[in-house]
Amino acid sequence: MSRPSLPRQLARTRRFTLGVPRHFTVSPDGGTVFFLRTRGGDDPVSCLWALDLATGREHLLVDPLTLQAGAGEELSPEESTRRERARELSSGIVAYAADSACELLAFALSGRLWTVRPADGSVNRLATAEPVIDPRPDPTGRRIAYVSGGTLRVVPAGGGGSEAPAHGGDRVVAAPDGPEVGYGLPEHVAAESMARHRGYWWAPDGRRLLVARVDNGPVRRWHAADPADPAGPPHSFPYPAAGTANAEVTLWLATVDPASDRAALVPVDWDVKAFEYLTAAGWDGTGPYAAVQSRDQRHVQVLGVDPATGATEVLAEQRDDAWVELVPGLPARDAAGALLTSADEDDTRRLLADGRPVTPPGLQLEEVLAVDGETVLFAASDEPTRTHLWAYDRASGLRRVSREPGVHSGTFRAGTTVLLSRTLDRPGTTTLVIRGETFRPGPTPVEIASYAERPVLEPRVEMLSLGPRELRAALFLPSWHTPGHGPLPVLMDPYGGPALRKVTSERAWWTYVSQWFAEQGFAVLVVDGRGTPGRGPAWEREIHLDLAGPVLADQVEGLREAATHRPVLDLTRVGIRGWSFGGFLAAIAVLRRPDVFHAAVAGAPVTDQRLYDTHWRERHLGHPDEHPEAYDRNSPILEAASLTRPLLLIHGLADDNVVPAHTLRFSAALLAAGRPHEVLPLPRTTHLPSQEAVAANLLVHELGFLRRALGLPRRAST
Repeated sequence: MSRPSLPRQLARTRRFTLGVPRHFTVSPDGGTVFFLRTRGGDDPVSCLWALDLATGREHLLVDPLTLQAGAGEELSPEESTRRERARELSSGIVAYAADSACELLAFALSGRLWTVRPADGSVNRLATAEPVIDPRPDPTGRRIAYVSGGTLRVVPAGGGGSEAPAHGGDRVVAAPDGPEVGYGLPEHVAAESMARHRGYWWAPDGRRLLVARVDNGPVRRWHAADPADPAGPPHSFPYPAAGTANAEVTLWLATVDPASDRAALVPVDWDVKAFEYLTAAGWDGTGPYAAVQSRDQRHVQVLGVDPATGATEVLAEQRDDAWVELVPGLPARDAAGALLTSADEDDTRRLLADGRPVTPPGLQLEEVLAVDGETVLFAASDEPTRTHLWAYDRASGLRRVSREPGVHSGTFRAGTTVLLSRTLDRPGTTTLVIRGETFRPGPTPVEIASYAERPVLEPRVEMLSLGPRELRAALFLPSWHTPGHGPLPVLMDPYGGPALRKVTSERAWWTYVSQWFAEQGFAVLVVDGRGTPGRGPAWEREIHLDLAGPVLADQVEGLREAATHRPVLDLTRVGIRGWSFGGFLAAIAVLRRPDVFHAAVAGAPVTDQRLYDTHWRERHLGHPDEHPEAYDRNSPILEAASLTRPLLLIHGLADDNVVPAHTLRFSAALLAAGRPHEVLPLPRTTHLPSQEAVAANLLVHELGFLRRALGLPRRAST
């Protein structure tokens, strides 16, 4: 049996995510770790597991195939949207939540609410309204909140909980008071651009909730249909494009009274017009809190909330002349009540505890992952290609948890650390569970097995630092190439934008894509330039009001510097490919620098910046009414007449993030200007192509185009 091709394997394994353990919860005694994992590298159905650290044994808690008795999974439109925003690639149990004691875990499956009690393994389906979205037990384990039809509801947990169904059963906490109103779920820009995927938060005593109310009434509605099914009805959805109205988001306090049919709601008071973005919220032992941001994103306030009246006080604030960067996991508080925030000082994004920096200059904070007691676990980078796991508390100070060079993440509770590590030395993710407050592996750290498939290719990659800016780059050469083979055509393979850096010391899925193109006869070069994260605030803000100029200049500089030191690069045959921001960058490259780039593949490109969402686009280009020139300067549609090189445009026709209008309008402008180009539409495909046939053949199609465009001989692809 022949081994599969890399494109086919990449598609079948959902970019090698299947079989990888994820979504970890540590029990309060540190002795059990709960997690999700599919049962194989090509099995898309995610199951719920538990690891007993005393024995080192894993136990399958819930198999969704058993619960569904072989029936296929049914997703509501709301759940499909939630998964798209979360970039979820598996099916089955894709999320779960636990009470504080980890005695009760809740999850939704095909729109129904299920619970499992790890102590005895009992699994129960609760009678609720349907479909169920984002169920979460209260910290005491008595009740479970969930969203259905825009209504936030609470149901008794049963099976040992102190609240019996006789107290009212399934009750409404907050119901829509308008046709475009919903409670308990994030609005589009929160989930897509702020990394806020929640819309309600329990109080520690389980008697009250902090709830977000979203009114999409002011938001312009967009309409879409499936061109491959003309008999199907169109659908509409609210999309806050740059310069247009956002959803109106407010917070409310709800007291869950078992004796009443509906909770009493108290509004949280802040200046919503001055701070229209709710970026984060929570409720801990000190009380409820929220973080809010101004429309221009230059001002963020952290608010303490009075749980009785909803009155607020400013606990901390941050300002910036360009934008305040949001750090996932912040704000937060430790058990002593110290407020954890961030600040940009000394060209470093630093972690603050009660306003005092606790991380040094040069260590770039990326994400706060866990706060347990007075210990803070976070990810930070002291070198752009590496991300380490760090811990801080006042008694022990700052220490690094991860050791080997790579990209690390994890979580921590009760002296137990879950450490996730990816390196350039080995494929996949290694997951170690470490006991002990020192964060150092004991004699026998427990490894949670990964069932992910081993890629059919081994990367041949060289990490580079190029030019005066020390641009981080990765050069991939064919495994079969030797100096005697002579120079190779070049394929630039960047992302290049503020959401992601690709030049990292790990074998990420895109590493194998670059190597696959290299095996077809290219020298593949990936460059992270200005605007990419991990190199400090000044580096990130170089793209303020100009997404294209500095980014493209760094791609050109990186290419020329690499060719100076590596003569294998043939600069007379250079292609560029990319997706999303990378697609925008590829289009701009052949439009503006045809002297450097001779062909481009632009997947899901943003070609009219006014068609992208408010929070993400206004962060970098400002409001279009105030900076129309910035939007014009960064919209390839307006430069269509300058195309002189081969260009392939690819777009999913079900993409509700970068909508197909970007590619269709760009193609129309190119046609009007008499500029030949190619368009590949992908029916029923979103921003993240996941259908196996589409994902597997897409790379092959790109390869064929690049070979034709650059005049390269055909080779047998692998």
